[in-house]
Amino acid sequence: MPSSPRPDLAIASLLALLTHLLLLPHTPATAVEVCRAVTCPGSAFADQFLPPPQVQFPFRLRRQSSRCGYPGFELSCTPGGDALLRLPGSGEFIVKSITYSPTQSITLADPDGCLPGRLLGNFSLVGSAFRALVPQQFTLLNCSDGVDLSSLGMQAIPVPCLSGGNYTVMSLLTRFYGGDPYPCEAMATVTVPLPLQYWVDVEEVISLTWDVPDCGSCRRRGGECGYESANGTEVGCSNVPRAGLSRTAKYGVILGLGVPGLLGLIGLASFVFGKIKARGTPARPNVTDVSSLIASQSATISMGLDRVTIESYPKTQLGESRRLPKPNDTTCPICLGEYQPKETLRTIPECNHYFHVDCIDEWLRLNGTCPLCRNSPEDPS
Repeated sequence: MPSSPRPDLAIASLLALLTHLLLLPHTPATAVEVCRAVTCPGSAFADQFLPPPQVQFPFRLRRQSSRCGYPGFELSCTPGGDALLRLPGSGEFIVKSITYSPTQSITLADPDGCLPGRLLGNFSLVGSAFRALVPQQFTLLNCSDGVDLSSLGMQAIPVPCLSGGNYTVMSLLTRFYGGDPYPCEAMATVTVPLPLQYWVDVEEVISLTWDVPDCGSCRRRGGECGYESANGTEVGCSNVPRAGLSRTAKYGVILGLGVPGLLGLIGLASFVFGKIKARGTPARPNVTDVSSLIASQSATISMGLDRVTIESYPKTQLGESRRLPKPNDTTCPICLGEYQPKETLRTIPECNHYFHVDCIDEWLRLNGTCPLCRNSPEDPS
């Protein structure tokens, strides 16, 4: 007796054919030497807030082959697991993070925790492969003890690592430095490579970018960047997804082959199952639950406050007079824009400093301290 058709197998075969036609195969575009991404040994415990930076082309660790990185992008590891980058003439900096796409950038910090002091020294990017990501000029001011800091327009930020017992060093965006009206002595003007356009702190980190080699376009296309040959210096891209069927062709395959085929198989399955049921044979369809597991996770761990804490800070809507408790509070210290009537401000309770709601909310999500006095909202001391 011939066996009955298996509609479930026929449907599975058709779906496999459609999958084969629609999936884009990955084939190397060029023969590129690619090294796997690595981290410094022990770096998983080096920083409790940030994940260790992934080191891949054009960067490489010293223990890797010279073909795994580009000249000028060599990194070393500290005993504690931090990655270090040496800039010619400027010394070593701790690598906090590396971004490969869509923007090529590296964020650095001072191993001794006093970045302004390094910037006041012989800091220079001349001779390196890097340039400033967002260059901004800051003026460092030496203010004697007892000087009313509100006279600085509430735009200056203390620099604790350069300050002493009877004086305070402040940093101020140079374009807002007026000279004579300020009761402080100007120490120097430095150019700071900032991570973001609105960043107003010179104490934490600097961010650099590079133009050569340009691996951004390769990685945006899903490829791997590296040397094209074992001995050459040309950089290429491999494992780029090859263009498969056009979108129009895919729709044609689905409509012309998939839909009629599936309808026919569904009809055949209904007919067979109806026959089985009519004969009194219990039929239990084999149902397979297929679940899609999405495992993508953000690598950036915020060092700031959570949304609930930020929303708990009081808001104030300005009237037509734009009057606040402190007469000098007329400008948002973050975006540097003047307050306008009917605008909504947010106050940090411990220090009573005012800011635009959007500005301070974004700041507190990245930094857990007040941008003016550097006090932590969770620790008024």
